[in-house]
Amino acid sequence: MKLLKAIIRPNKVDDVKDALAKLNLGHGKQKGHTAVYRGKEYNVSLLPKMQVEVVVADAVAEDAIRAIVEAARTGEIGDGRVFVLPVEQSYRIRTGERDI
Repeated sequence: MKLLKAIIRPNKVDDVKDALAKLNLGHGKQKGHTAVYRGKEYNVSLLPKMQVEVVVADAVAEDAIRAIVEAARTGEIGDGRVFVLPVEQSYRIRTGERDI
């Protein structure tokens, strides 16, 4: 398994989420929920970014990376970066079940 950490522009989050959804990736069984985000004023010296994390099987990692990069790209400086980290194992907290 791989952990993909994508640091992207805030306005590209929905595009990345949609691109991952086309690969049936991007959320657990709960499918998320609706929430209201309370805005905050940012210092101009730091551009706002969002981090999207997803754990995927090795077999689909390259497809997921390609989907993230294509969905997040504007062609301008500051588009972001994708980090790929190995995941040795994971555990489902509710059941204690180990995923391989």
